[in-house]
Parts: sequence; structure tokens; C-alpha cells
Amino acid sequence: MPKVWTNKDERQYQHIKASEEERGLSEQAAKRIAAKTVNQQRREEGRTPNSITQGTGNPHTSYEQRTRVQLYNLAKERHIEGRSKMNKAELIEALRRQQ
Repeated sequence: MPKVWTNKDERQYQHIKASEEERGLSEQAAKRIAAKTVNQQRREEGRTPNSITQGTGNPHTSYEQRTRVQLYNLAKERHIEGRSKMNKAELIEALRRQQ
């Protein structure tokens, strides 16, 4: 298990790997698909370590191109109150007001 993966990520990986092997794929192919799926999920949630600041994505990406989770993580870093109840548009507005 990569050290950046959570226990949940590892369980998801094992489940996907087993499912792919049951479908007849080789162990290597199953591992590749499982890892790719888990990493894609982590990216979508803004949890990849290749982000400039974890969870916020590329700092040159416009707010509109980011996911709600990435915007939420950025709002959390900036201590924006009420962020958990905001939708994507509200998060964008709050982040722009704070700049």
C-alpha cells in the first residue's frame, strides 16, 4: 500500500483487484486497473500529493475548472466559515471575496 493511501483506499484497491481477477484478467492487469481507479478517485477528491497544496490542485487552474471538493479544501485552508454548507458556486464566490 502506498503510504499516502488511507485504509479505505487500500480496501477499495483490494476489492477492485479481486473483482478484475474474477473477471479473468491477469494479476498484473488487475493491479494496474485497481491502482488507476483508486488514484483517479483520490485525484477527484483533491487528495493527490502532486497538488501544489494538497487538495487544491494547480494554482493556475480557474475556480470553475476545479471540483467542489478541491474548492472546499482550499476554503478550509483559508478558514472560510460556513464552507461545509456551500455549493460550488458559493465556494467560488467566497474564495474570490477573500482574495
